[in-house]
Amino acid sequence: MTTIDIRPDAADPAADDAHSESAVASFFVGTAAWVTTTDHKRIGRLYVGSGLLALLATTVLGVLLGLERSDDANALLNADALLQMFQAYRVGLVFAAVIPLGLGLSIAVAPLQLGARSIAFPRLALTGFYGWLGGLVLTMAALGRNGGIGGGDDQAVDLFLAGHGLMIIGLLVSAGCVATSVLTTRAPGMTMRRVPMFAWSALVGALAMLLALPVLFGAIVYLFLDHRYAQLNFGGSEGIATWIGWAFSIPAIVVYALPAVGMAAEMFPVTFRQRQPMRGVAFAGIALVGVTALAATTQQSVLGVTFDTDGTTFIKDVVPFILFAGLPLLGLAMVLGLGLLTAKQGMGNGKPRISSPFVFSLLGLKMIAVGLIGNFLYGITDLELIGTVFEEGATLFVVYGTALGVMGGILFWAPKLWGRVLPEKQVLPLAMLGLVGTLLAGAPLYVAGFLDQVGGVPANDTDVAAMLSIGDVTSGSLWNILSLAGHGVMAVTVLAFAGLMLRTFTGDGDTADENPFGGYTIEWSTSSPAPADNYEQVVAVTSPEPLFETANEGSPS
Repeated sequence: MTTIDIRPDAADPAADDAHSESAVASFFVGTAAWVTTTDHKRIGRLYVGSGLLALLATTVLGVLLGLERSDDANALLNADALLQMFQAYRVGLVFAAVIPLGLGLSIAVAPLQLGARSIAFPRLALTGFYGWLGGLVLTMAALGRNGGIGGGDDQAVDLFLAGHGLMIIGLLVSAGCVATSVLTTRAPGMTMRRVPMFAWSALVGALAMLLALPVLFGAIVYLFLDHRYAQLNFGGSEGIATWIGWAFSIPAIVVYALPAVGMAAEMFPVTFRQRQPMRGVAFAGIALVGVTALAATTQQSVLGVTFDTDGTTFIKDVVPFILFAGLPLLGLAMVLGLGLLTAKQGMGNGKPRISSPFVFSLLGLKMIAVGLIGNFLYGITDLELIGTVFEEGATLFVVYGTALGVMGGILFWAPKLWGRVLPEKQVLPLAMLGLVGTLLAGAPLYVAGFLDQVGGVPANDTDVAAMLSIGDVTSGSLWNILSLAGHGVMAVTVLAFAGLMLRTFTGDGDTADENPFGGYTIEWSTSSPAPADNYEQVVAVTSPEPLFETANEGSPS
């Protein structure tokens, strides 16, 4: 082989042209590789990256709506535009942000944790991503053309419903791939009792979506046909909120928070150098949170219970109330309680490894818990919270808490996905900033709900107010201003986190070690970043924490 050395002062212009062409060709080749990828780690990152961008845009919408609430004397938008913006805000919170974030992390990580070479049906999982993304674009375009609930353009209303249907199909396809992977593509020796906590939460979350989203899809089909041909049975565009509003509110959205719950359960043993105690109880706790899928399948957003009725009526009301609001809260309490037990048992194993993934996931879990408590209180009729902004506050706690949990997952599994570790000193302040943003966005709306501030958006148009079942709100209050500030703080958190990711993952820094956080599950036995097929050879699993003995040799188990 001959090497031709071209001296710097005698560089050939043709070589520069060839280099330029090579760079352009590399760009198109790289883009094509991402667009047609069957690597589940890339598919998951496409979902997560899109979800972070959508979350950033949604927080900005939250700021704008907060401005409207804070000063109705100088409205920025007319009632029609405000109606569409509010719908974009709710669609953004649920279908553009929280679902793709949790589902994307599940797609990227669950097959690695299972010891699998790939996700089940990888091309179908990628197709699901494009279906979701295309449906989201169509939905937002329809809102921009005066579609959606109460929209004045019939074609745009049809497009709004069709976009929702396409989003649902895409998400169902991807969720089906996750569930199939956990059930069928596990490594030898990995029984369902040995499945890692996050992979278990991914399975429960995927199955819950497969139960809940078809119900929403069926309602949308009915609405589409009725609106397009007769508008006699479902109330036309004004009746859309009555039939699908449950999908954008608590308790249904708790289903989409399950990956963040599993992420927190995953981090406790790693942080406190301890095996997961009572794995069956932890599995049951995560599954109980998934019971909220039943609220979606029955299309129930509020099941009120009144304490000043006779015993028969009370029992009739309290049974479904406990099922939909009490059991999920109990499940989350079980996960938190086992986390505390793990911490107590692990105190003798040396100083805990308090890392940024643990901080993000713990704070996210606590914020989700605050949202579930709000869901419980919201259903007590005697508190008179139904129809107030209290519901929006609980939704924000669940959505932003899930976002914090997913950020923790990104930090934890970044070595396997990108081969890098984000700098702890720069990431930890973002966790606290995200906590402040979540509390400011949600807690003031809890207070405003108890003060009878009506939910929805401020609207002087009585027809719009009646359409959304909202009415006028108390504008200019301190609580609306604080919530506005919370959305702004959360926007800064997401923007800073995304910027730090780009700088770290596209830079020239050193690659991460094989197991920088001391994880115990099987994915930490492969290289960082993980190869396209995850493992060089099929791995046999002999315990739920196969790397525990190696990581803590000589310590008590």
